[in-house]
Amino acid sequence: MYKYTLKYSFYLLITGLLYLPVNSFSQTLPVGTPVLEDALRRAQLLGQVDSSVSFSSGPLFQQAFPEIDIFHPENGTSDFRLNKKRTIIRLLPVLCQNQYNSHHPEGWDDGAMIPARGYQTLFSAGIYAKYGPLSIQLRPEAVYAENRSFQGFFKEQSDQVWAGYYNVLNYIDLPERFGDRSYQKLLWGQSSIRLTFGPVSIGLSNENLWWGPGIHNSLVMSNTAEGFKHLTLNTVKPIRTIIGSFEGQLIGGRLENSGFAPPDTSRTINGVKLYVPKRNDWRYINAVVLSYQPKWVTGLFLGVTRSFIYYGSDLGNNIKNYIPVITPISKKANFGETEGNGGGDQRASFFARWIWLKAKAEIYCEYFREDHAFDTRDFILEPNYEHAYLFGLQKMIVLNPIRNQYLQFNLEITQLAQTRTNPGRVEGEMYLHYSGISQGYTNNGQLLGAGIGPGSNLQSVSLSWVKSLKKIGFRVERYVHDNDFYNTVIKDPRGNWVDISGSVFGEWNYGHFLISANLKSVRCYNYEFLYQQMSGETPAYWDQGKNTYNFQAQLGVMYRF
Repeated sequence: MYKYTLKYSFYLLITGLLYLPVNSFSQTLPVGTPVLEDALRRAQLLGQVDSSVSFSSGPLFQQAFPEIDIFHPENGTSDFRLNKKRTIIRLLPVLCQNQYNSHHPEGWDDGAMIPARGYQTLFSAGIYAKYGPLSIQLRPEAVYAENRSFQGFFKEQSDQVWAGYYNVLNYIDLPERFGDRSYQKLLWGQSSIRLTFGPVSIGLSNENLWWGPGIHNSLVMSNTAEGFKHLTLNTVKPIRTIIGSFEGQLIGGRLENSGFAPPDTSRTINGVKLYVPKRNDWRYINAVVLSYQPKWVTGLFLGVTRSFIYYGSDLGNNIKNYIPVITPISKKANFGETEGNGGGDQRASFFARWIWLKAKAEIYCEYFREDHAFDTRDFILEPNYEHAYLFGLQKMIVLNPIRNQYLQFNLEITQLAQTRTNPGRVEGEMYLHYSGISQGYTNNGQLLGAGIGPGSNLQSVSLSWVKSLKKIGFRVERYVHDNDFYNTVIKDPRGNWVDISGSVFGEWNYGHFLISANLKSVRCYNYEFLYQQMSGETPAYWDQGKNTYNFQAQLGVMYRF
């Protein structure tokens, strides 16, 4: 059923090219753009932009919002829908994002920035040019991180704990620190070249992607890692049919390795070295997202995602290795007990988003499988095997409709830790691959999926006052670090690493400027899973572990031409 739905949906995309006009914009609002991205989503809840846009396939395109200019939504009606010129050149906004961590790395969904202690900045600017169906968006990014040293995984941990720690690090490329000096990098950033025909675009891109309905996390594709080079076939606005609207994207891209080793690589147990060097090879990723809004249920979006990774040298001449997302989803119908032909690594998710315009609210969820079911029976019996999920809701509460003032409430829960309801069936951690791809689901040392990391959970709730682009609020979060590692290796509540944080944030527009700021205070209980008994005291079950504190400050400034 899955593969036929997939093939039929792509048939609609391809055949639609034959009947579409060529005059269209393919300018994008990059994933993670401060102020504007959130403003567009809440504008949809307020009935100010098209309700058929799913917000589940980023980046967002100007063509999906003909009512406004995506970089100046507060100005009302845009002239983009009236502009029939074949040639257009436009300067893109200049953005400077800054971040500071006082004690240790903290943060995700920040694109080309890296996990680092100290000061860090990202600068981007660019130009967009269009001639007929051809468009070029050149928007490079420059990153500098002070990358100061910090206390990482403790050498005082036992050999057994270190062995469990390397049982994670040997199967994923997540360096604790990106080198022992300052970090600087110049990237292609949010650049692309495309041919766009009506609602469909094809091209080469380096942009960050965001798939699924989540706001603080995305289980399959987020902007925690830097963007990667990929060929793309995607919609730029919903394709409307007699049965509803469709959006989607199909990519084939190249993932890189970080080149940074984990800590203490010389450590041995009984003469056996814990560190296993990773295969030095680039990885090919083929991935797809499809979203469908049924004609008969207003505001409902249903979607699927699937991704597949191979080492570059394993691709060979087999076409299935280049487009494996069109193969059957169960192991039995695909390649038997393995996840792919030639050591491939696949993941998939199903998601839903439902907006209620009268209530100015939405609910959304995503169900994710790290290890695919062997067959339908296996899925029915144990749907919670190697799974993750995300659930959220958002509500706009009217304060003063004349002055356009509202309260915005958001709650989101992300669960990556395993429930382990079947002790006889071995379960791995999210985004790791134990039988082939030793870098796991990463690009250049950061996760492609949820930035909280393997085995982790996050509960987040926020409340803010909003007026147009202006926003002031606070957020409370509970972040459980790698609960799978804790349950299988640490097994002591005095060493369960949990962060409790409180943030105050603000967003403001002034003329051509957009300013965003976030101040976050984090209390880290049992930092890096360490419990050390105080000398001279009898250990008690609820003794405190190694507690610490981190302060994070973020400031973004954007100038829009």
